[in-house]
Amino acid sequence: METRLPPLRLLTVFEIVLRTGGAQKAASELNVTQPAVSQALKALEDYVGTRLLDRSKRPATLTEAGRILQAGVSEGLGRIAEAFVQIRSLQNAAEQSVTVACSVGTATYWLMPRLADFYSEHQNIAVNVLTTAGAPEFQPGVDLVIRYGTGDWKDGLSVKLFDERVVPVCSPVVAERIEAEGGLSAATLLHVRSDDDSWLTWKDYLSLNGLPENRALGRYFTNYVQATQAALSGQGVLLGWESNAGDLVREGRLVVFGATAYHPKEAFFLVSPAVPQRRAAVRLLTEWIIGHGNGATTLS
Repeated sequence: METRLPPLRLLTVFEIVLRTGGAQKAASELNVTQPAVSQALKALEDYVGTRLLDRSKRPATLTEAGRILQAGVSEGLGRIAEAFVQIRSLQNAAEQSVTVACSVGTATYWLMPRLADFYSEHQNIAVNVLTTAGAPEFQPGVDLVIRYGTGDWKDGLSVKLFDERVVPVCSPVVAERIEAEGGLSAATLLHVRSDDDSWLTWKDYLSLNGLPENRALGRYFTNYVQATQAALSGQGVLLGWESNAGDLVREGRLVVFGATAYHPKEAFFLVSPAVPQRRAAVRLLTEWIIGHGNGATTLS
């Protein structure tokens, strides 16, 4: 049978009286009069239907019923207090976390390598990176989006991070070999299949630069992470973009093959919601990404 509980206020007064050692000290902690505390205890006893304190003794002691209720109240209020601590921890964690959505390639080769510097400055902020196969979109829980395009999206405020530049890249060993064998026409080209027609393909690049179509064996991948890893392992020549190959070229792990570059009209942008975020963590990461994006060095 379900038992209706007394008002929480009465149980709280009971717990404070026992913890402080008397009605007078409890009244001081609660900032009420001593008679008010005594009335609350009497109301609780009336609700329970039996005495909780043996007032024939000085100081008053717990009855058997009082000891039973003390155990339950102490455990119950303790668990409630613990629950509030956990809730506040969740709130603090949410305040100190930021979620950024971007493509797998952008996350792997541009954002993640730079986050170490951010963490060194802001160790208490957690950055969650949500990767997408297609164009990243705002969804519940996403604070910022990094996109490739012209910056004219309607779902947020766009700030350009860096322009793109596209050049053939490959490992140093492959560059030496294909240079001796006749250049791009003899190279194995690494292709990325994409439904987004804004991404330059090898066919586009060769046509734009007046180069003959490559008849050599090509290898096809579903994303730029796979294709970039293939280039690093010496499997062929990739169309390198600043966003996925820029750092690798600067590190010497890939080299630019040939001097002909293509500059797309599209660029990379940081997009924030149209309604500004008030959380300090989001503001700090926004300013940091923009600062690092504006300082990006293009492929040469």
